[in-house]
Amino acid sequence: MFEPKIKLDRDLYARLKGVAEAAGYSSVNEFVVHLLEKAAADGERAQGKDEVRKRLQGLGYLE
Repeated sequence: MFEPKIKLDRDLYARLKGVAEAAGYSSVNEFVVHLLEKAAADGERAQGKDEVRKRLQGLGYLE
């Protein structure tokens, strides 16, 4: 199975490792996956809000 890999600067990885350990994550990978899932959900939620706003503007409810 193909697993994507992302290259990180060593200093950034060290920072992420420290934060992950302090937050109780079992690995840097687990921590980064959690952050990326949260960012993706936030982005999807923002896109959804923009679509609703455009529809309401099209219907004349918003200017």
